[in-house]
Amino acid sequence: MEAEKKTQSNQGVQVIARAAEILRVLKNDNAGLSLGQIAERVHLPRSTVQRIVNALLAERLVMSSSSEGGLRLGSEIQSLAAAGRVNMTELVHPVLTELAKRTKETVDLAVFRDDHMVFLDQVIGTHRLRTVSAVGEVFPMTDTANGKAALSLLEDDKVVSIAARELKADGQAQRPLSDFLKEIEDIRATGIAWDLDEHTQGISAAGFAFRDPVGLIYAISVPVPSHRFAGLKGDLSGQLQEIRDAVMKLV
Repeated sequence: MEAEKKTQSNQGVQVIARAAEILRVLKNDNAGLSLGQIAERVHLPRSTVQRIVNALLAERLVMSSSSEGGLRLGSEIQSLAAAGRVNMTELVHPVLTELAKRTKETVDLAVFRDDHMVFLDQVIGTHRLRTVSAVGEVFPMTDTANGKAALSLLEDDKVVSIAARELKADGQAQRPLSDFLKEIEDIRATGIAWDLDEHTQGISAAGFAFRDPVGLIYAISVPVPSHRFAGLKGDLSGQLQEIRDAVMKLV
């Protein structure tokens, strides 16, 4: 009897694990997937996937995405995500404080909204000459460290759409879009974005971006008066990479 209960428990855990795997596969394809495509990606028999999907449909965790029978994440997933959403400002504020303590420079947190960055939080550095921006202030994407870092997490077509419009509007059309896209590729390779006197003369910055569990893009950046940025740049890159690893463990 005890062995039978243990077997049933193990089977229940296995079903939950398989359902979670199916949900993760659907998370990565918003257009929807067929049962066959899901089965192929999770390496399970179609009949097994059908049983699990039926249960997920009943709980509104999965929904049909088209008349052809495609499946995607359901409305209940959104409700659960909203209920469990973490206040990112509160979560990473200790990280901002630690980075500001290490560098003695100001550290900012911003979020990507529509086609710009919005400042959410800031820990001010201890140098007498320091950079300060108001929480709620809006910043562009193509000439700021946090904006470039955020763009590096977007699909290429979205990057092109935002960058082409902004470069032209800001009178920066003299910089070829191809050059800017190459910079985005470099950021994707290193994880660190730079603003070298681009947004504001006399201020340079470095930063990185990350996604939260529901896909929102945030960026942490360190703006520094340019006259001392050159001496800090090498160390700052290492500090940001270390802090980025710490943030990824939190989110």
